[in-house]
Amino acid sequence: MSNSTMLKNKTLAIIATDGFEQSELLEPKRELETRGAKTHIISINGNESIRAWDQKDWGKTVSVDIQIEDANIADYDAVILPGGQMNPDILRTDKKVVAFIKSASAQDNIKAIAAICHGPWLLVEADLVKGKHVTSYPSIQTDLKNAGAHWQDKTVVIDGKLLTSRNPDDIPNFIEAICQKLTS
Repeated sequence: MSNSTMLKNKTLAIIATDGFEQSELLEPKRELETRGAKTHIISINGNESIRAWDQKDWGKTVSVDIQIEDANIADYDAVILPGGQMNPDILRTDKKVVAFIKSASAQDNIKAIAAICHGPWLLVEADLVKGKHVTSYPSIQTDLKNAGAHWQDKTVVIDGKLLTSRNPDDIPNFIEAICQKLTS
């Protein structure tokens, strides 16, 4: 199977809002689409576009494909949660986002719930980390441990459907792990 067809017929939900870490959304989106996947940017509050945070300042603007209240978990094969500090902090207060992520864990069609950097905050809010092995940006490890997770300092940690990574340096391994989950 060639890289360009590896993820053919796979549709991935990328949940984000203003302040997502630019590289943690755009690089996986681009690479997963190159491998044949369809991606949908899902957001909140009627946003037609969302703006990235690019390390130290505002970055690119990305079009939103669908609002969380219109998204159907049955349409997706994986959920991807980019980090940045602002993005997951805003999203974890949105009940529809938390319910969507929580329902993803119970759906057979969902092969991966992949969160990077501060994205695992959403896994905590959805009550998905208790007893699970995870990683994240180091500054939120205490939050994960307090929620009952077993935090590890690794580029990628996989526990069931949960797939977590630490930071932008881990993106290549993050992408490969998502591909493996979707094709196994």
